[in-house]
Amino acid sequence: MGKIAFVFPGQGAQAVGMGKDAYDSNEAARAAFDKADEVLGFPLSKLAFEGPDEQLRQTANTQPALLATSFALLEMYKAQGVKPDFVAGHSLGEYSALVAAGVLGFEDALMLVRMRGQFMEQAVPSGKGAMAAVLGAEREALQALCEDVSATAGRVELANVNCPGQIVVSGTADGVAAIGERGKEAGAKRVIPLDVSGPFHSSLMQPAADNLAEELAKVEFLDAEVPVVANVHARAVKSGDELRDLLVKQVVSPVQWEDTVKFLIGEGVDTFVEIGSGSVLAGLIKKIDKTVQVISVNSAEAAAAVAQ
Repeated sequence: MGKIAFVFPGQGAQAVGMGKDAYDSNEAARAAFDKADEVLGFPLSKLAFEGPDEQLRQTANTQPALLATSFALLEMYKAQGVKPDFVAGHSLGEYSALVAAGVLGFEDALMLVRMRGQFMEQAVPSGKGAMAAVLGAEREALQALCEDVSATAGRVELANVNCPGQIVVSGTADGVAAIGERGKEAGAKRVIPLDVSGPFHSSLMQPAADNLAEELAKVEFLDAEVPVVANVHARAVKSGDELRDLLVKQVVSPVQWEDTVKFLIGEGVDTFVEIGSGSVLAGLIKKIDKTVQVISVNSAEAAAAVAQ
C-alpha cells in the first residue's frame, strides 16, 4: 500500500463562504473558528463566511482565514482515523502543515500568520512590487531571463515553481513588466499579472522576513510527529528548530512545489489529501503526475464522503 501526504493550500485559494458548512455541522470545526475569533480579537469567522471579498483578500486577513479553514477541516478529517506519512503546504499552507505535524500549536500559528500577512503588506510600498504567472516556460530558461532582466530593467525572481508550465515570478513592478514583454524569449505562451499586494517570495520581502524572525523566535517549535516537506528545498524535515529557520527563508525564497510533489512521490506517496479551501493544489499535483490519487477535503460533505 502506498503512502499518504496531507497538503494544505496557500493564498489564492480563499473564497467567501469557506468553512461555513464545517462550522455549521461539526463541533470540532466550530471550536476551531471560535478559537480563531478569540485569539485574533475580531470575527475572522464572519469574514470567512460572509466577506466582503475585498476585505477577505487583504493578506493579513486571508492568511489566518485560510489557516483556520484548513485546521477546521483537518479536525473533521482526523476524526475518521486517517493519518499522513508526510505533510506539506504551499507557502502560507506550510503553517497548516506544521500544525498538522504537531510542530506548532493552532493558536501560535494563527498569531504568526496574522503578523506574517501584515509584515508582507508593509515590506514594499504599494505599486512598487508585482507578481505574474508565466505559462509555458521552462524553469531554467525563465531563471536566465529573470537574471538578465534584473541586471537591466528591475529585480525579478522565480517565486512559485508550481508545476510544469506554470511558474510565478515576483519583483519590482518594472522587472515583472519586462518579463511580460520578453517572456517569449523563455518559451512563455502567456504572462498573466496577478492581483496581489506585494512581491511575495522575492528578496524584496527581506524586511518582512526580518520582522517575522523576531516573532518566530518567541514561539515554541516542537519536532515534527511526521516529516514536513519544506517549500524552500523540497526535502523532509522533522527538527522544530530547522523548521522555524526555514519559515524565515521561505518569505524570500521560491516555493518549490513541483519539486515537493516529486519528492513525495519518490518517497512512495501515491495519495495526496488536500485539506482546505478550494482545489488549487489538486490541479497542480495532477499536472505533475496524473497517476497519483488526489482527494480534496474542502467541505464538510467532502470530509464525510472521503471517510466512507
